[in-house]
Amino acid sequence: MNVWQKDAWSTRETHAPSARTGVYHGWLVVGAAFLIALFGWGIGFYGPGIYLVALQQRHCWSTAEISSAITAYYLLGATLILFAGDVFERFGARCVVSAGATAMACSILLLPLVTRPWQVYPTFAVMSLGWAAMSGAAINIIIAPWFDKRRGLAISLALNGASTGGIVIAPLLIFLIGHLNFSMALSCIAALTLAAVLPTAVLVLRHKRPDERDRADQSSDTTQTQLSAAPAAQGTPWRLSAVLRSWNFETISVPFALALMAQVGFLTHQVAYLSPTLGDVGAGWAVSMTTFSAVVGRILTGLFVDKLDRRVVACGNFLVQFAGTGLLASNTSAPMLYLGCILFGLGLGNLISLPALIVQQEFPQQHFSRIAGLIVAINQFTFAFGPALLGYLQRAEGGYTTALVACLILQGAAATIVVLPRLGRIIDGKRSDAKFKPATRRVEKGAGPD
Repeated sequence: MNVWQKDAWSTRETHAPSARTGVYHGWLVVGAAFLIALFGWGIGFYGPGIYLVALQQRHCWSTAEISSAITAYYLLGATLILFAGDVFERFGARCVVSAGATAMACSILLLPLVTRPWQVYPTFAVMSLGWAAMSGAAINIIIAPWFDKRRGLAISLALNGASTGGIVIAPLLIFLIGHLNFSMALSCIAALTLAAVLPTAVLVLRHKRPDERDRADQSSDTTQTQLSAAPAAQGTPWRLSAVLRSWNFETISVPFALALMAQVGFLTHQVAYLSPTLGDVGAGWAVSMTTFSAVVGRILTGLFVDKLDRRVVACGNFLVQFAGTGLLASNTSAPMLYLGCILFGLGLGNLISLPALIVQQEFPQQHFSRIAGLIVAINQFTFAFGPALLGYLQRAEGGYTTALVACLILQGAAATIVVLPRLGRIIDGKRSDAKFKPATRRVEKGAGPD
């Protein structure tokens, strides 16, 4: 019996006593996921840019030689994330996360040993194993069995570890490399990763027991819904082709892939765009404000996302980033640029948490891990080309105006596509009402049939 079968079984055990003798274990899992995201994103997402600079200074290699390895790393990581759901189901979160943290630590221990540019590729290939086990898809899979009604809040809190990784791990890497040698700095980070993640995974990440349930999931209406939904969900077979052709799937994967392409592309070029106007120090403050806003935006969204239509929330999130990008593109004054960074940052973190929450709302529960992993993989395949796209547009024009307009187009398209299923229902509902209105009007006037 795998973890999803266990979770489905627990939903049928409605009369089992709830484990109320202390803190619900699911919140400990959220804390563990926060720590996993902190190291996973700190080392695997924010780290590559730092490693690039260090390797350039160490070996005098060109940016192209190393950055192509980073692109290959993201693409390989996206490929591995495609299989994350099956791997988590087969081996469990404890084993997968422990193996991923070990791979992440080993990869940064190998970086100081490389002496040729081609050796960076296998080193990053090892890191991609850790990234697949500790990235956004993994966090969603770890949290999903423990929460239903408050899953949005739980995932939002856990994924704040990703932003914290940029606030804590990335500066720590820079500080250690500046005060120690490259090898010693990465050895310290590797040791810290293993010391923090491995015990946490062993002690906290386990299967959910039948008598464990979040307080918000114990209401009778939720239990009744789960009782009626679980057998139907279990009877739905997994067919990849059917999922890929699904209108619901397409209107989740496409908009978030477009928005993430714009987001990652802008973040890569943010300092280069802002420095001429704000200066290096001002651009640094703008980056910090963007990251802090991402934490605030994710927390605020987590407080209400479980009570609203998640597609509408996603549309609003895209529009907030659209407004921020518009202010950045105007480049009118320093205050407007800072405000643009704040608005852009408010939507920043939600792009990795909202897709899985919409999947939870619209797909069978036992397929959640596979579909969530598939969407994250598609997103990563797409956003890997975001920096190159904006860089090409900047070189072609000699400035960032066209690049930011491209971001506006991508964000506007994302906001439109994600709510198409809801707009379709509204239009169909109005058509249905229109069919009955003439007949109703005739009856009210006492008119007979034609």
